[in-house]
Parts: sequence; C-alpha cells; structure tokens
Amino acid sequence: MTAQAKTSQIRNIGIVAHIDAGKTTVTERILFYTGRSHKMGEVHDGEAVMDWMPQEQERGITITSAVTTCNWENQEIHIIDTPGHVDFTIEVERCLRVLDGVVAVFCAVGGVEPQSETVWHQADKYGVPKIAFINKMDRPGADYFGAIKMMAKRFNSIPLPIQIPVYENDRFEGIVDLIGQQVVTWDDDTLGIDYNYSDIPPEMEPRAKKYREKMIEAMAEVDEAIAEKYLEGIDITAKEIMEAIRKATISLKLVPVMCGTALRNKGIQQVLDSVVKFLPSPEDIPPIEGVNPQTQEKENRKSSNKEKFSALAFKVMMDEGRKITYLRIYSGKIRAGDDVYNPGKKTRERVARLLKMHANKRERVIEAGAGNILAAVGLKETSTGDTLCDESNPIVLEPIEFYAPVISQAIEAKTPQDQEKLILALAKLAHEDPTLKVKYEKETAQTVISGMGELHLDIVTDRLKREFNTNVNVGKPKVVYRETIEKRTEIEGIFSKELGEKKHYGHVVLCLEPGERGGGLRVIKEIDDDQISAEFYEFIEEGIMDATSSGVVAGYPVTDVTIRVTGGSFKEGESTELGYKIAAATAFRDGCSKGNPILLEPVMMVDIIAPSEFMGEVIGNINARKGEVGNITNKGSITEIKARVPLEQMFGYSTDLRSSTQGRGTFSMQFLKYDKS
Repeated sequence: MTAQAKTSQIRNIGIVAHIDAGKTTVTERILFYTGRSHKMGEVHDGEAVMDWMPQEQERGITITSAVTTCNWENQEIHIIDTPGHVDFTIEVERCLRVLDGVVAVFCAVGGVEPQSETVWHQADKYGVPKIAFINKMDRPGADYFGAIKMMAKRFNSIPLPIQIPVYENDRFEGIVDLIGQQVVTWDDDTLGIDYNYSDIPPEMEPRAKKYREKMIEAMAEVDEAIAEKYLEGIDITAKEIMEAIRKATISLKLVPVMCGTALRNKGIQQVLDSVVKFLPSPEDIPPIEGVNPQTQEKENRKSSNKEKFSALAFKVMMDEGRKITYLRIYSGKIRAGDDVYNPGKKTRERVARLLKMHANKRERVIEAGAGNILAAVGLKETSTGDTLCDESNPIVLEPIEFYAPVISQAIEAKTPQDQEKLILALAKLAHEDPTLKVKYEKETAQTVISGMGELHLDIVTDRLKREFNTNVNVGKPKVVYRETIEKRTEIEGIFSKELGEKKHYGHVVLCLEPGERGGGLRVIKEIDDDQISAEFYEFIEEGIMDATSSGVVAGYPVTDVTIRVTGGSFKEGESTELGYKIAAATAFRDGCSKGNPILLEPVMMVDIIAPSEFMGEVIGNINARKGEVGNITNKGSITEIKARVPLEQMFGYSTDLRSSTQGRGTFSMQFLKYDKS
C-alpha cells in the first residue's frame, strides 16, 4: 500500500501496558508477521526494533514512544509502542491524545498491575476504544479468567472474552475462537507464521458453548439487535457478532479480550485481525474539536482530505542534531515544502521534509492526508502540544496536559568547555520532554533539573554524557516541596513611589485562607469597581500569582490558598498597573508570613508486587519509611500492596525491595498529593 492509503483503511493504535507485561515483544511479533521486519527482535537480547535507544537496550525497558507503520489485511496500521514505567507516563499521555485505538497488554500471572491501571484511565480520559490481550499464557500461574475478573472490577469498561485458552497437559497450545467456533493452533517450526483453524473437539464443546453463550449475553446487554435475536432463540451469525462488537468497542461499551503468548509466537495474528475488525479508522471517530483563535468560537474538523488542514504536534525529538516533530493529521493534506501556520505562537513555518517513521529509521514521503501519523523536519518553533493549521482557516486544538515534576537534582559541567555544551543539551532535552524542567538557582549558582522520578533523571544524565558528550557531576536527588498557610489572615499592601518621574500608587486589602489539600490557588474578587477601577484588577491578580511562585519558608511555590481581594483604594492620576501589581505581591507575601506558613511534601502512591512469603518484610520497610499501608490484595502466590509514602523516604527503595524479596519484588509509584511534612 502506498503512503496515500484511504482514510477508512488506516488504524492508529498504541500498545500500552505495565512494565514487563510484554508489550514491546507483542509489537516485535506484529512487525514480524506483517513483514515489516524480517527477524524477531527480543527485548532480553537488547535487539528489539522499537527499543532503539542504548538506554532501552541495556535496561530492557521502553523509555520513549516509538512510531512505526505496517500493513495487515489491506489496512495501514500506525503503531506507537509506549513506555510502561511510571516515570515516562507523559510519553503515554501524549500518544493517547492522538491515537484512535489501543491494544492493552496484560500479564496472565500479574493481571491488572498498577501502571496498566494508570494507562487504562488515561485512555478513558481521551475516549480511546480498547482491545485487550492477556499475554504470557504459557507461564506457571497464568489465569486468563482471573485477569478478566480483575479488569471488570478495576475498570468502568465491560471485558468481553472472544477467545478461551486451550491447554494440553498443563501446556498452553492454542485458543478457541468463540466467534468463528473453531480452535486455532500455531506451528512452532515456522515461528508461528503458520497457524491452523480446526473444528472444536467434542470434549471441548460444552465449555466453548458455555463461554460463547456468555459472550452473546454480554453483547445483548449493549446491542438491541443482538438482544432481540437472542431472546427469540434465533441463531446469530459470526458476521453479525463482529459488526456488533465493532460498534460496541468504538462506542466504549465493550472491550474484546484475547489471549496468547507473544514470546512463544502464539495469538498475535488474531490481535491484528481484531485491530482491523474492531478498532476505528479515523473516519469512525467524531470530528476533532477546537477553537477559532480569531472568533473564539468552537469549530470542528472531520477526518477528511477535503477539509482544511489541521494537525497536532504530539512529540518532538532531536536526532543527530536535527529536530523531528511528530504530527497527527486530523484534517486536510500536507505536502513537503508547504507553509503551515502555528496559531498558538502566531508564526508561519515551512515543512522541509515529511517522513514515515519506523522506530528510528525513516522513509521520505511527498504528501500525507487526514488520519496519518508521521514526522516533519523543518518546524523550528513548534513544540509538543502545538496546533498546525491553514492560516486562512485557523483552529487551535485542545493541547496536551503535562505533569508537574516531583524530584530535582543539581547538575554541573566538569569543565568550562562542557558548560556551554550542557546549556545547549539541556535546552534540547527540555524541548523534547515537557516534564523535564531546567532552572538556574542564583543563590547557589547551580543548575537544577527536575523530573518525574529517579529513573527519569538518571536517563537524562546518561543521555547528556552519551548523546551530547557532556561531562557532568550530579548531586543527590532532592524533593520539590510546596508551601501553604495554616491560619486565616487579613493584610494590607500599599505602594506609593515615584519611579522615572512618574508617581505609582497601588493599595489593596487581601484575606488569605488555608485551602483544601490539592485545591490549588483561588483568587476571588470581593471589591466593587468604584473602590478600584476594573482595568487594574487583572494586574492585582497578576501580582498575587507572581508572588505565589516563591514562598516565604524556603522559596518553594505556594499552593492550597484562597486569596480574597476585599478592599483597596484608587487615586486619580496616580494609580498605575505597576503600583497595584507590587502592592498585591507585597500584601500576599506579608500575609503568608503571618499565616503560619508550612512546607508541604509530595506523597507518592506506591504499588508493590512481591511474593507473599516476603509480605512481612515489605510492610515493615514501608512503615520504617514513614509510609501508610492501604490495600493488601492477595493474587495467589503474589501479594499487591498499595501504600502512601513521602517521596523523600523513597530514595534507594528499589535496592531495599530487591534485597528483601530475593530480587523478585517490583514496585511503581506516582504522585498522589502534597501534604504536611
């Protein structure tokens, strides 16, 4: 198929899962069976096509989302393989923003693990239809129906098993296809390329019939046509079932569930069939909504080549010093050499080249239409989350939300020659990764980098050394705190000064009140326009917000405070924007000083999975780290422990967990809230 596949023949999908569920192995098998690669890359050998970064190959984990394209059943499938580690959640978030469907991979032993829960909810947030693949069915302790029960319990979606596993002498041999009512087995000698459909043997028929009945019952609850035939006892054809499943999947009512073992080359072709049959093409999804920057009216664009051009830049990558911008085209067409408009930055940019990506390899294309995911070279000003469109028909699409960093560390160049390289390298990395923040602390004369976790910062420093040849010294990671107040306080701020032969006057009265944890900042106007002219109110608010960026305890940002503007005064000819801005900022800082200011520290939700026999040691260690154990769930031979622990207490935890569980425990953590330290 050419680059000009019809929009109805495109599938934009992501492979998402918890770390170690096997999603990169699933992606490698997909590439092999679709003929996109001619050798199966293995994660454990460091040879996976999609894990192309040296850091990914060494650690055996996915760090950056990689894009590729393959063909199956005359359909063009664009695949994004996403990271499973919580430190790289932004990679999943920005990919889900532009995808039309998701293959969620679960481990048959671990079931619904912490990060798979997170990515599932991220997909729900963007309304992305899903199909599920229960992987590792060959492992001891694999429990297909146990994993499905966990899905039903943890998610709002209804899982619909369309296959059941076939075992011979406790060995996973194949599956029963409940829609076509056949057994599928794979040929080990051809690496699973050849697979056979055969009739269900008599001894399996009662079980297959039971689960097919359950499948149709579940479908009848969400599809009227199926319900009618089911209640009247009329036979429902495989074609009718597939059409009903497609409809219910796209409308987020059902999630088809399949099983297999990617490492043993079983079950992947059926996943590809389900991607084509059940997940939507760009034409099947609702038109993308945005705002016209000129009229501020809502507009939408259908996924059609005939519409005016609109696209979202969802990822920026530096490759051999060249900036590559990944785009999802929502409407219209784009050609290499075209000028495009960035309405957020009010700039025009020229697309020098268009590239179809295969991990870090690329293929040049002349033009691309609606529904395509591809990369562009030449967009100098465009950042992650920016909209690109036709200048005569501008639209701003919903941007991508980014997470605030929770951990920071000082970094310095070893030599003066490295200093210049370090500044340029950090600017490039921060442009690539919106969750990486770089700040120069004047008081300590240090450059501080902030990110989502220890591994995140570790990868950043590793890339500085390898990709940018920058020799750096790194300080110990430090927690990023917040500040708040505990007592209600009223305060007055007056600024009256002559600056540059002009009198500047501002006078405000503020009431500061402690807010709820996680409530953020709220500024409420409680003054009449005859007290202070309405034109100055936005500068009062600006002054307050500027002052919140640095608190009075240790200079950390202030949060969870309600600020009421209750009074002030106005002097004709003297009141100025600057006067009110300074008066409001001064009043806020003085109010914080008198309001019992305290530090808030980040508290993490920690999910630990460890063999049950080590549960006592794991809980003891969490308690020693000032943690609070929440849920304890037994999953057979393993136990899942959910706990809340201050981030500062989590440094070095991976080493402790490994030593207390003989290397068999794993954990993930994500930010929960800021709380009193």
